[in-house]
Amino acid sequence: MTGETLLDIRDLAVRFAARTVVHGVNVQVARGETVALVGESGSGKSLTARAVLGLLPAGATATGSIRLDGTEIIGATDNDLRPLRGTRAAMVFQEPQTALNPVRRIGSQIIEALRAHRPIGRAQARARAIELLGLVDIPEPDKRVDWYPHQLSGGQKQRVVIALALSGDPDLLIADEPTTALDVTVQAEILRLLQDLQRRNNTAILFITHNLGVVAAIADRVVVMRAGEVVETQPVRELFANPREEYTRELLAAVPELPEDTAEAVTSEPASPAESREPVTEPEPVLRIRDLSVVYRRHGKQFQALQDVSLTLAPREVVGLVGESGSGKSTLGRTALGLVPAAAGEVVLQGVPLTGLSQRELRGLRKHVALVHQDVTASLDPRRTLEDSIGEPLRVHRVASGALLRAKVGGLLESVRLPRDYATRRPGELSGGQRQRVALARALALAPRLLVADEPTSALDVSVQARVLELFADLRAEYGFACLFISHDLAVVHQVADRVLVLREGRMVESGPVETVFRAPNAEYTRRLLDAVPAPDPARSRPAKDLSARVPLVSGARG
Repeated sequence: MTGETLLDIRDLAVRFAARTVVHGVNVQVARGETVALVGESGSGKSLTARAVLGLLPAGATATGSIRLDGTEIIGATDNDLRPLRGTRAAMVFQEPQTALNPVRRIGSQIIEALRAHRPIGRAQARARAIELLGLVDIPEPDKRVDWYPHQLSGGQKQRVVIALALSGDPDLLIADEPTTALDVTVQAEILRLLQDLQRRNNTAILFITHNLGVVAAIADRVVVMRAGEVVETQPVRELFANPREEYTRELLAAVPELPEDTAEAVTSEPASPAESREPVTEPEPVLRIRDLSVVYRRHGKQFQALQDVSLTLAPREVVGLVGESGSGKSTLGRTALGLVPAAAGEVVLQGVPLTGLSQRELRGLRKHVALVHQDVTASLDPRRTLEDSIGEPLRVHRVASGALLRAKVGGLLESVRLPRDYATRRPGELSGGQRQRVALARALALAPRLLVADEPTSALDVSVQARVLELFADLRAEYGFACLFISHDLAVVHQVADRVLVLREGRMVESGPVETVFRAPNAEYTRRLLDAVPAPDPARSRPAKDLSARVPLVSGARG
């Protein structure tokens, strides 16, 4: 660490009643430095960060010392901390949708934050709000200052949250998983934005993430946490090159990587196992889509979600669907299941054209298909036991009941590596990875021939993701299903898919074997997607930071 220490955390402990969840944590962040906090869910990353602003949840108490620019945070009252929040330190939350008030214009929310930090008139605050929106690259900020959050894309909403955090010119920016739910290109833009803002204003950043590729791209130093304790702290290049602890090595080994992006590798290297995978040849594909178009009609207006898309999915084959938000990935998956009607073209599921089928006929066909939702937590009823949730398809299709249903649910739990006695638990008693396993068990209850997996690992820690992907491969071998695998994580798609289909604004950009497309893409758009993926290697992900190049962001800014 170089430069003046801005944040100094010493022997931090966080307790809930008699249970200690953070133990003796030490973290220092210098002005202009980016320190990444990494570790699995439950490691104490977010609690450590929230303690800096005195924002621990109800029932939590902190001991030790947290000094922010010389001011002690531990033991300070809300009145003491209020002037520091937003000015000395500000937080960028993981989910912008919940951080922004949906019924208020984004400009009014920024104006409120500005006027809370300093005596400033409304007209001057509005001008500054427009300036901040321009600073975070919101297009036409003078117009969009009057927009509501729902009128913005996910990446734009995250930029607004960053603008809110910057409204008080903070010395320290705490970013809690700010890119987790973003497309790879939008993620790259947000990371560049944070680095640019840091260079201009010498802002310190405490960056919380489970994405080690992001860590390699943005961090100067890395603090690895596990079960509430610091496992090791190293400069980013040293940690990736020579991790000291076994746990750190396990985290790094769990990161999926893309192949080297050289066309030469396609012809000169021997075929890898992924290249040689061939789907089992059968007379009829599980899914055949030809010249598909889908149109949404809302409030008297039409929106073309898909146009002239074609796809064939063989038994046991996995096809990855990739592209930015709004490209039509989820619409294509839902249309394949008969959940969204086609405006034009043909969808044939297991030899049966979906056009013209009655709801009763569709219901019978859906017995052989399944969907794993992106938001697993929302897809599981928190009031129902796992037996109720997993057994629901068996009851609806009258496959099993009573003792037979309980036996089948127990077998499904075991197939996803969960104990049978978990059947009596509810979703709130499980970790994120365990809930993902339950969602897979429910999807496989009727042994489907087609599985549509919509972002099934997007919110998981890298080690949990690795275990879920390993489980996915085992279940695919056991059940023999074909799969449309929707993801914005191209490295995950490379690991699980046989072929890949790239979508952009509802149109096919290119498709082919995953190794061929990822090693030597034909389309410029595909190359842009691949280039935006942060490599889990600081030497490859970006050039070393020029800390001396940072200049003030705005006149009068501190630091």
